[in-house]
Amino acid sequence: MDVRSSARTDVGRTREHNEDSYGIGEGEAVARLGHLFVVCDGMGGHASGEVASARAVEIILKDYYADDEHDRAAAVEQAFQHANQRIFAEGRGTMGTTGVAALILGTTLHIANVGDSRAYLVRGDTIRQISRDHSLVADQVEAGLITPEQARHSNIKNVITRALGHQPDLVVDLFEMPLQSGDVVLLCSDGLHGLVNDDELAHAARDADLDRACATLIALANRRGGSDNITALLVRVAAVEPPAQQTSDTVPLHEQITEPLPVAETAPSGGDTSPAIEAAAPAPATAPATAPAPPTERPLTRLGALLSVLLLVVLVSALLIAQFRPELLPFAAPQATAPTLPPTALPTAQPAVIGSPAAPTIMTTAMPTAPVAPTGSPMPTPQG
Repeated sequence: MDVRSSARTDVGRTREHNEDSYGIGEGEAVARLGHLFVVCDGMGGHASGEVASARAVEIILKDYYADDEHDRAAAVEQAFQHANQRIFAEGRGTMGTTGVAALILGTTLHIANVGDSRAYLVRGDTIRQISRDHSLVADQVEAGLITPEQARHSNIKNVITRALGHQPDLVVDLFEMPLQSGDVVLLCSDGLHGLVNDDELAHAARDADLDRACATLIALANRRGGSDNITALLVRVAAVEPPAQQTSDTVPLHEQITEPLPVAETAPSGGDTSPAIEAAAPAPATAPATAPAPPTERPLTRLGALLSVLLLVVLVSALLIAQFRPELLPFAAPQATAPTLPPTALPTAQPAVIGSPAAPTIMTTAMPTAPVAPTGSPMPTPQG
């Protein structure tokens, strides 16, 4: 893995102190545990923010490379948790900092973030925000109350909803995705992305000279007012060893990353997130190339439906036979025989059948039929 990086931070045009900090993993552990990059934007007033961001960067890098037990994404999350606990213990909620980290390990990029410092991935002509802002305006955009452009100019855009050091417990968002040769990762504070749009970020990141690209971004933010501290950290993946199943074709960023959702949102207790991460990881190289055989449940379902239709036909037929030809049913009750009347007593009218098929047939004698009166006329009174 050939990874190159450059970073720069600037106080901006309006602030007295630079409360941004950044750090890059170094030493022999990098070859084993991956390249880790961190950007933090402190808050709390006076020197508190500067202290919080510097502490966070130091603790995250130190704890990550000291942890050989967890999987690497969980180790990043644990490092964030430890930084949060240390900063909260020191400041008791009076100081805090955002934090965004990028871990490049093998052919995979892992992102962790808290607050509104961002991680972007630039691939070719495409740029994509990977992290998710924890801020009031981001919540409003997600709810459809304002547009992203309105959020950029909102007077509450600096109000964040999550930070290291403000509370004893912390939820860290984790993301992961595959990398390709030529990909560029950008970590930055809101002093940059709040003044420079995504297209401008991508254009600068494509500069072959990363030092010059960082300087260009800082200068552009300052020309737009430099209303906050500005930090830019660029990482270029110069070469990636492709997995055995990967072809040489380049996959566009918008196809490979359909939606940057967290791999895991950990509980405040800081439990291990490895099961969620493994569930979201790409399929292993040994996965069959052909589609699995069709499930057996579908033929069984069709057979059941056919049997149900046949049973329904049988039941309907039995009901019709019971209604009109009950003698054909082996289980039908015997019909009662009507008494035979003398021939002279037989009526000329047809007998009426009353009751169910199982009931005896009742013979009735026809009565003389009275003439029917026209509609609306009174019925004639029978003569006595």
